[in-house]
Amino acid sequence: MSGTKALLATVMPDSASSRPRMPMAVYILGLSVFALGTSEFMLSGLLPPIADDMDVSIPKAGLLISAFAIGMVVGAPLLAVATLRLPRRTTLIALISVFGLGQVAGALAPTYEVLFVSRVVSALACAGFWAVGAAVAIAMVPVNSRARAMAVMIGGLSIANVLGVPLGAFLGESFGWRSAFWAVGAASAVALVGVVTRIPRIPLPDEKPQLKREVAIYKDRQVWLSIVITALAAGGVFCAFSYLAPLLTDVAGLSSGWVPWVLALFGAGALIGTTIGGRVADAHLFGVLLSGISASTVFLVALALFASNQVAVIVLAFLLGLSAFYTAPALNARMFNVAGVAPTLAGATTTAAFNLGNTSGPWLGGAVIDADFGFRATAWAGAAMLVLGLAAVTVSLRLRGGGTPSRRIAGAPAHAGPEQSGSQHAEPERGAPSACAVIPEQGAPSGAAAPRR
Repeated sequence: MSGTKALLATVMPDSASSRPRMPMAVYILGLSVFALGTSEFMLSGLLPPIADDMDVSIPKAGLLISAFAIGMVVGAPLLAVATLRLPRRTTLIALISVFGLGQVAGALAPTYEVLFVSRVVSALACAGFWAVGAAVAIAMVPVNSRARAMAVMIGGLSIANVLGVPLGAFLGESFGWRSAFWAVGAASAVALVGVVTRIPRIPLPDEKPQLKREVAIYKDRQVWLSIVITALAAGGVFCAFSYLAPLLTDVAGLSSGWVPWVLALFGAGALIGTTIGGRVADAHLFGVLLSGISASTVFLVALALFASNQVAVIVLAFLLGLSAFYTAPALNARMFNVAGVAPTLAGATTTAAFNLGNTSGPWLGGAVIDADFGFRATAWAGAAMLVLGLAAVTVSLRLRGGGTPSRRIAGAPAHAGPEQSGSQHAEPERGAPSACAVIPEQGAPSGAAAPRR
């Protein structure tokens, strides 16, 4: 696993002199997310062949992306609650196994309807893995390393965009779209081995997690603002990205052979963006949110204006990946900051919020295409979503700076930090997390790996 750790360390290298080392288990979670992310986003490069094979329109094929996102939205909180009192390691093993089987079902799907169902089932397992995995990662690091831990997990998603998504497009072009599903199934098997052998057993706490306390986070308006911001930030980008392949071929005039390379550029930008955002977000959370979403808005407007220029489209694909994933660690860390007393539901809620965007974005993009506005209109629609996201960030920042503290969550420990107790007005400057440790998930001590089985 040393090669895996070295690869994922490029996302967030540790400094032994100033920062604690990231537990190996966090890197394994990032490896698993590579398989999850490849499956989630590879359809962006496979829509034309799937549409041809299944005899459906490209917008209808695009609904497969929304189907996965819907499964993530529903599955994240549902499975987080259902597995709240189950051993974390066993839950992760079960979920990655179901996910892998879902890829096999997709590869064998005889009809569009069967493929649609396989995507939903895979998404349910993916959502549960994200929610539980994020809670495990957060529980094993100090509070001031949350964004770095999430950046390692998101780094798996970035590497999926650099390697997995373009490889899926290449396989689809060369051997048929089903081969891409088989490849993700194989990657899931490798991830399963990593989870079984390297994720530590996290003992159950003396006091079992209380569902009432976890659900109480939804009384906090900052939690809801975080959901809105995350959904709009993700939806705006993926409104255009989901239809990038036909935009490249039908509007920019590139051959289909260019699609994997442009997707790889988007992924390279994502990897760089995650690295930068993960380093900066812990100290300048709102600065990252405002600058990242603003940059994505500008790049989408430019994409709409210069969609017929091949060089511009290629450069903008890279820049859009950079700005979108630069924002991602801050979006994740923000939710854990405002909902720290409920780490499992915080992870689940973030996952659901991202996929609300991944559902609404492709749907909106398909709607503007069906309305005969063309593929470039997806970038205009995405930019509009991001403008709304910027407005939500501004509202959240204003409430944090001088708003009335929201109601304290019932059952929150007396030593909880300002954001964990729901107080916006006492929140640390520049979005820095409070000095207290997150409540360990399933008894794992903050900042230390749980004992191995």
